[in-house]
Amino acid sequence: EILITMLGAFAQSESESISANVRWGKRQAMREGKANIQYDRLYAYEKGDDGNPKVIPEQAEVVRSNQYLTGASLRMIKERLESEQILNVAGNPQWTITAIRGILTNEKYCGDVLLQKTYISDCISRKVIRNTGQLPMYLLQNHHDGIVERKTFDAVQTEMARRSAGKSPSKKKAPTGLTSYASKYALSERLVCGECGTLYRRCT
Repeated sequence: EILITMLGAFAQSESESISANVRWGKRQAMREGKANIQYDRLYAYEKGDDGNPKVIPEQAEVVRSNQYLTGASLRMIKERLESEQILNVAGNPQWTITAIRGILTNEKYCGDVLLQKTYISDCISRKVIRNTGQLPMYLLQNHHDGIVERKTFDAVQTEMARRSAGKSPSKKKAPTGLTSYASKYALSERLVCGECGTLYRRCT
């Protein structure tokens, strides 16, 4: 049992060492401006002969024709795409809200690449974590041909932020996993009774 434990510890140490070396190599490539793009999940682009993203014309028209800035919701865009039998990146006519939001917020469609938006926690669990400031990000501007103009992309981000500001705080989206107030008690504050210690809410 001691031998098996020792061998397991050595194997884990070796895995961690290899993983650390791989992470260092990837981050060094990011610092040098080298982008590793997952084309199997990227709509309207494919890998070109020069190794950079190459526009797929028919899919690019779908990206340009989004109606978000004219007032359409993500669900309305989803219904329109499905009613017109437009295929998604996997070749399926069924779209998701997440996929549409991903297209609207992906900087690659205006020609940029933002590196290290996510990272892997460790080599054992392999859990992918969203980078919200834990590690540096690297922005490569004008990396490839964009599909939409930069001002249009920026306008979409502004509009999306405006719409999100009107929604109740989401526990899932909050960095701490907690919300300040539940939607049931909007515009209220939590108070403690000075006599008995009971929690109660007061509208503000």
